[in-house]
Amino acid sequence: MATQRQTLSGPAGQLEVVVEQGSDTPPFVAIVCHPHPLFGGTMDNKVVTTLTRLARDEGAVVVRFNFRGVGESQGAVS
Repeated sequence: MATQRQTLSGPAGQLEVVVEQGSDTPPFVAIVCHPHPLFGGTMDNKVVTTLTRLARDEGAVVVRFNFRGVGESQGAVS
């Protein structure tokens, strides 16, 4: 299992992204989004990390990210 923390360029600046790979031949890709930031949502939210772990343990590649203005992502929450 491999985990990579990265940043992606976007129109409002960099987005903080975590990519986790469960197997060398993943059966699917999952993109897990967090709850609205105005209600405390981040990619490290317990529900997000639980879903990530479940999909990763099934062999998937899982991508989760922080929306603008959350964590290390640039920009503003709107």
